[in-house]
Amino acid sequence: MQYSVLGSSGEKVSRVCLGSMTWGLQNSQIEANEQIEYALSQGVNFIDTAELYPVPPSGDKYGGTEIIIGNWLAQNPTRRKDLILTSKIAGPGLSYIRDGAKISGESVIAAVDASLKRLQTNYIDLFQLHWPNRMSPHFAKHWPGKVKFSSANSERESNSMLEILQALDSCVKAGKIRFCGLSDDTPWGINTYLKLSEQYALPRMVSIQNEFSLLHAKDWPYLIENCVRENVAYLPWSPLGGGMLSGKYANGAMPKGSRWTFEQRNGVFRNTELGHAAVAGYVDIAREHGLSPSQLALAWCDQLDGVTSTIIGATSMAQLKENIAAFELGLNADVMHKIGAVFKQYPLPF
Repeated sequence: MQYSVLGSSGEKVSRVCLGSMTWGLQNSQIEANEQIEYALSQGVNFIDTAELYPVPPSGDKYGGTEIIIGNWLAQNPTRRKDLILTSKIAGPGLSYIRDGAKISGESVIAAVDASLKRLQTNYIDLFQLHWPNRMSPHFAKHWPGKVKFSSANSERESNSMLEILQALDSCVKAGKIRFCGLSDDTPWGINTYLKLSEQYALPRMVSIQNEFSLLHAKDWPYLIENCVRENVAYLPWSPLGGGMLSGKYANGAMPKGSRWTFEQRNGVFRNTELGHAAVAGYVDIAREHGLSPSQLALAWCDQLDGVTSTIIGATSMAQLKENIAAFELGLNADVMHKIGAVFKQYPLPF
């Protein structure tokens, strides 16, 4: 296993980050335990979760994934020190999480305390804002006109971000969290937080996790260059495009128990004609070179300059083993050239 430094935190994290959002819905406690044990045996030291999980989110399952991780930690207390454990506070919009309210200083402190209780730990290594209070161009809102930036009140947003940073600072000083980061944010979000941190001597955002894959590479090059130059770790989520890049949804297939068979909060927005055409091209390249489609997509993501650690997920041990093995593979110039040709044909297919 290879390791990278998590932005300005100085901590080394595995190039594979074990995602957990299926635990508590598609995966049981026993299955989650097995995934954790296998990942650790392969050198993975980075686990990502959120108060929102499992996904698709619901009021009756809210917090369930953290509880599962907490149960494992309670059974393995001496191994807590071996993990870089993350969690996230949900942004606005869900009625069963703080009445759908925006993130505030008060809610940051409450969310940290609640996550610590569910996780059965004294500290969270990396605590992240799951999505910003303002509308951001994520979850299929990246097309021109979907977000009206000119109507935003930048001063109000900046004041809200300062309040959030001050609350995070209090959590750091209390030893409840070690570092803080972002998710589903933009260069303006990154830079505003960094500016406020410097201006008011508050904790620095050390990372950002955004959706990134062969089907959705909108962060390249501008946001990723921003991360590299500002020493902010870039953590891709959904590197398989919600499972689409595995090829399992080709020709209208809908495997029983797969993610697309569950009701999606934002709909199955990746399910487009162009998306399937792109996947077919990548599947052909993978098969030609003796790789699984998933391994091709993950190895491509891992080798991209600026990527710190890629968040993977699996609903079976076979998938997990296949996915982790992808990070030991190198893609030669011929494979990269062929991938590039398909990418240029379908640069943003959903």
